[in-house]
Amino acid sequence: MAEIRSSFLVALGSNLQNAGTTPLETVQACLAEFAPAGLQVIAISNFYRTPCFPAGAGPDYVNAAVELRANLSPAEVLSRLHKIEAQFQRTRTQRWGMRTLDLDLLAAEQRILPDVQTYETWRTLPAERQRQEAPDQLVLPHPRIQDRAFVLVPLADVARDWVHPILNRSVGQMLADCDAADLAEVQAL
Repeated sequence: MAEIRSSFLVALGSNLQNAGTTPLETVQACLAEFAPAGLQVIAISNFYRTPCFPAGAGPDYVNAAVELRANLSPAEVLSRLHKIEAQFQRTRTQRWGMRTLDLDLLAAEQRILPDVQTYETWRTLPAERQRQEAPDQLVLPHPRIQDRAFVLVPLADVARDWVHPILNRSVGQMLADCDAADLAEVQAL
């Protein structure tokens, strides 16, 4: 029987030095950790410099995106991403805080997890609560892909035609909907 390999979209980011490496060096180095974790890299975006989110919360980020393939569940992929983050001294002390490495699982093909109602709850969560609350389970697609130019620009490099299973918009269409000022802040390195 042939292996069933699913496609996963992942956002990468860093805005803190880690053991003397710059955020760009950290993001580049983490790419070598996917294969040993059983995650096949299919495509890698360009690297981008973006302002810290939310504004003023720290130094600029280096952002990128990858498409991965694996014969794993989304929860298993997330667990492996967290292990890679830990290798780069990622700590989870503050929501939307500064990070040595941030690997966000954005999508697993057209899967909606855990269900449409939970997804919608997190997608429509008021901004003030987004800063303080985090889901206690994996929610896919990432509830705010469509709102973040710093995610959509690199994601368009690797998966411009991926269609959001709830919004029925491709990455390219969501990118076209972004605010021009937000797009201008995403600078290729």
